[in-house]
Amino acid sequence: MIGFDEALALLGEVARPLDREAVALAAAHRRVLAAPVVAGLDAPATDTSAMDGYAVRDADVAVLPARLRVIGESFAGRPFDGVVGAGECARIFTGAAVPAGADRVIIQEIVRREDDVAVFGHALGGGRHIRPQGSDFRRGERVLEAGRRLDPRAMVAAAGADVAEVEVWTRPRVIVLGTGDELAPPGQAARTPGAIPESVSFGVAGMAADHGAEVIDRLRLPDDPATLEAAAAEALSRADLVVVTGGASVGEKDYARSMFAAAGLDLIFSKVAIKPGKPVWLGRAKGRLVLGLPGNPTSAMVTARLFLAPLLAGLAGEPPAAALAWRPAPLAGDLPACGDRQTFHRASWGEGGVVPVGNQDSSAQKALAAAEVLIRRRPGAAAAGAGVMVETLAF
Repeated sequence: MIGFDEALALLGEVARPLDREAVALAAAHRRVLAAPVVAGLDAPATDTSAMDGYAVRDADVAVLPARLRVIGESFAGRPFDGVVGAGECARIFTGAAVPAGADRVIIQEIVRREDDVAVFGHALGGGRHIRPQGSDFRRGERVLEAGRRLDPRAMVAAAGADVAEVEVWTRPRVIVLGTGDELAPPGQAARTPGAIPESVSFGVAGMAADHGAEVIDRLRLPDDPATLEAAAAEALSRADLVVVTGGASVGEKDYARSMFAAAGLDLIFSKVAIKPGKPVWLGRAKGRLVLGLPGNPTSAMVTARLFLAPLLAGLAGEPPAAALAWRPAPLAGDLPACGDRQTFHRASWGEGGVVPVGNQDSSAQKALAAAEVLIRRRPGAAAAGAGVMVETLAF
């Protein structure tokens, strides 16, 4: 059994990007850039008005009041193509190109209009209300660097750079295998003696999708060695990462590892000194990665957040650590002293900080749904109460 940080270091060594591909920007949301996004134009493309008002020459409003003839209008996408000369101005709207000759925009609120004459009688203030050409970025400038995940804000920047296609890392293909004779499809367990609803694979598949994976299959399998071995072989032929849940202990029907034996499973780590989730393991078979998670719902989801999320980040082109952004937060409840295993308490946000959920059992499902964060407690940490700062991770 190894420590949590040691397990993450081993995971980081194998969580490497898969391959590159060019995709349309419209299909690139949440993908990770494999190459920078380079601007195809200046932004803005010309001097642009930041306000609705009137485009004028400074010299014509140096002495107030001033009366200037309105010679045209400039709209966003439909600019005024004339030149503002002495004694003239142009009506202009936000986002419109500033006409030639003008070097200032005066906001409409302080201008009085008399037919085709604009009257400027108030103090103008210091702002010019013009966004200079290229003030956001220039043609050929890197707008986004390689390694950036295309979140909604980055999508805006890429589109604004006039880029229709981006080079990204391929999404990891994931298959989730849920094992156990006791598992029944949701909706059938109540009428099947001795059965429980198979719930873990739904959560694990959802978390995988949330962290950038393409979940290509999710299967429920009985504890039959031949069936499991066949399913393992098939999954390894289709997926970049196979996640198997359950069967990770030492019982007579714990086949999670042995089902990959024929494929030459090579363990990277086996068992981690954490609570919950000690049975978690990671290996490699047929050139694919295999992650084994415990069968208890809370244990499975905690270990998925701690190991599956960074593994997918690395495979998708980000540093694995990007998925483990620990943040300090005040505790708004009580925690017992920590034992000799690093412990991850489930908690929710409350007034004054994070509040541990009432049921910390590894099989809890209702309490799991209420959990929003994990609280990390180091081995040997003393009991803690309200106000103590703790390490938290979005769950």
